[in-house]
Amino acid sequence: MMSLTLQRIPAFSSALFCRCSSKSFQRHCSRISSKKVRVSDALSSEETGANVRIQGWVRSVRPQKDNLFLHLNDGSSLQPLQVVASSHLNTRDLTFGCAVDITGTLEKSPSKRQNVELHAQHIKVVGECNPVDFPFKIKERHSLEYVRQFPHLRCRTNAFSSLLRIRSEATAAIQSFFRDNGYVQIHTPVITSNDCEGAGELFQVEPAGHKNDSDDPNPHFFSVPAYLTVSGQLHLEVMAGAFSAAYTFGPTFRAENSQSRRHLAEFYMVEAEIAFTESLEDLMKVMEDLFKAATEHVLSSCAEDVELFHKYTAPGRRDQVDLMLKRKFNVISYTEAIDILKSSSQNFTFSTEWGCDLQTEHEKFLVKHCGNVPVFVINYPYELKPFYARDNQDQPNHTAAAVDLLVPGVGELCGGSLREERLELLSQRLAQAGLADTYAWYLQLREFGSVPHGSHTPACFETVFS
Repeated sequence: MMSLTLQRIPAFSSALFCRCSSKSFQRHCSRISSKKVRVSDALSSEETGANVRIQGWVRSVRPQKDNLFLHLNDGSSLQPLQVVASSHLNTRDLTFGCAVDITGTLEKSPSKRQNVELHAQHIKVVGECNPVDFPFKIKERHSLEYVRQFPHLRCRTNAFSSLLRIRSEATAAIQSFFRDNGYVQIHTPVITSNDCEGAGELFQVEPAGHKNDSDDPNPHFFSVPAYLTVSGQLHLEVMAGAFSAAYTFGPTFRAENSQSRRHLAEFYMVEAEIAFTESLEDLMKVMEDLFKAATEHVLSSCAEDVELFHKYTAPGRRDQVDLMLKRKFNVISYTEAIDILKSSSQNFTFSTEWGCDLQTEHEKFLVKHCGNVPVFVINYPYELKPFYARDNQDQPNHTAAAVDLLVPGVGELCGGSLREERLELLSQRLAQAGLADTYAWYLQLREFGSVPHGSHTPACFETVFS
């Protein structure tokens, strides 16, 4: 039918139709034939003359008499892509922060800052942005305190976009490490009746509008009190009865009423469980190998993003990172750590007597004392550790087979312990704590094919909106 209709159009009308539609038709065909690419791929491309389509957000606009220069970013890299266009493509809604869809050709750039630039043939503004109302200004460097006022927009800043790319690559590196080393990933429950830390710092879960009626024989939604998980460790221990190596990586919640950077209400935590192990050395090897593998991956995959933080947030730390990757981590006992602290001339705020818990000030001092290289502290006082930590049965200082990894500038980064696999000793510990009935299922794990095993929490990641 279409061909019959066109045949009836007079010759001059057909020619006029073709002339009027040729430009829009060419633009339409160009967009269809253009290959969609990311900014990071365009920047690393060595091909010129390729017809491409790039979508992203405008980071800067610089109009001139004959040309228009844009910086375009789509979140795939810290460095933006320079776009060069004819001035007739400039419009009033083409502003800093707006979303655009651009087609054109990649050409060699005369600038030394990047290999290629995009010569635009068509620019479409997909989402407008009023630069006057937009809280981030094009030529201002905003403080983190200011940026945090806008959690819904802060991912558009260099600092937070770089942070999120680093987190993404760190997550991928951790997952790859465990997969390559034969670990099975387990999705442990987010809602649980277990408090494996025993600290009572829990968010309790009940339906919205729930009223606690004292006359109700079953006032809880799950028949028992339920909480947001503080750790997947106990659930992971169950898996150690079927898998020789397992790990979990998921959200964790702590109801600690603190505004410090070290106490978050929500964060992501990695936890791993290893069966058939009776030595802390096995746990420490995994912790050190994971730390170095993940760090090396981030440094190679996010070089520009890491450099941004080394330049503006933590200057002078890159050499320290390289040193940590080259050197083998130190190992000292808790008792040795206390001796180091007590013999130092530094005045500490918190006690340094044997039996006290190491505070951040202690941990940072110990790292510095050991040459600013990560250090494992092992064999903590038995009374400081939870019921599941293995009893070393030593005298005169009674210790548990537990370990913490301390790193420069932070203090404790990772922690872990061998688990108490001996039923009699575990039963006594739970009975003393009044938890024998609550953890009857945990005791039963030791009755059916139990093996020596250990666990560690290699890393924590704060959530995007924490």
